[in-house]
Amino acid sequence: MKPPADHPAIPPRKIGVLLINLGTPDLPEPGAVRVYLKQFLSDPRVVEIPRLVWQPILRGIVLTTRPKKSAHAYRQVWTEDGSPLAAITRRQASALEGAFGPDVTVDHAMRYGRPAIGERVEALKAAGCERILLAPLYPQYCAATTATANDEAFRQLARMRWQPAVRTLPPYHDDPAYIDALKEVVEAEVAALDFVPDALVASYHGMPQRTLELGDPYHCHCRKTSRLLAEAMGRELVTAFQSRFGRAKWLEPATDKVLEALPAQGVRKVAIFAPGFSADCLETLEELAIRGRESFLEAGGTHFAYLPCLNDSAPGVAMLRRLVGRELEGWLAPA
Repeated sequence: MKPPADHPAIPPRKIGVLLINLGTPDLPEPGAVRVYLKQFLSDPRVVEIPRLVWQPILRGIVLTTRPKKSAHAYRQVWTEDGSPLAAITRRQASALEGAFGPDVTVDHAMRYGRPAIGERVEALKAAGCERILLAPLYPQYCAATTATANDEAFRQLARMRWQPAVRTLPPYHDDPAYIDALKEVVEAEVAALDFVPDALVASYHGMPQRTLELGDPYHCHCRKTSRLLAEAMGRELVTAFQSRFGRAKWLEPATDKVLEALPAQGVRKVAIFAPGFSADCLETLEELAIRGRESFLEAGGTHFAYLPCLNDSAPGVAMLRRLVGRELEGWLAPA
């Protein structure tokens, strides 16, 4: 049916895919980092301390001391394209554009910082996307990562009169496509080293122990990823958890403590990788590749290598294409 002449323009019906990652400051400067940290550390999914207790600590101590230190760390990994996390996530979205046909638009957003999730959900809907797949790029589910990304998208949906139909990408910590991609990339990177590692360390982002006790599956998901990958590769992996913050007990063993202890155990050649991160970022490029190396060598290690995340590598993009394509089934027209 032809609409009346004065009817608002109707864009062609499309499907949207929104890749979501954690976020990054706009610049590696204290001011920009302060804005980013305020948003990040004010999220009740991230810091599960009563607001009345936490906010004075955040504003009075954390935001006056940490931005300068974090800005220094960001400057060590910043690239011509900006933040590594932002640049890689943008390339991942670009690599998937067109992969599912002309009626599917692939975009990306950050939970904290820009481009904002709400802004991109609104843009996809305005472009005619009546169905949207939200795809948080976290292999292992955690309320502080996957859930808060979906929460933010749902907040935008709550403000919309005409909402699109929505699906969310489930965690893929044990998906064969993910395990196969990890195996391919890790084995290729190890084969390219000029030494044979005595041990391979799989380092995941840490979480407070309390999250496990409250029923969060993150720890179990990480352990299962390591077990499946070790079985696929036919070799043992050392699993550890990084990025501790504050005085609370966090998941163990801690990555920094593991690296410091390995040389005394006769492990002097190490390769470390971060299977919980879909894209390299501050926590991998500065915390592991720079500070992790320093800790290991100072403890008596002789050889250290950081192996990159899946990023926008061919195996990584092929995995994302498979996972996203699976979730779009029933929405896409038959081939």
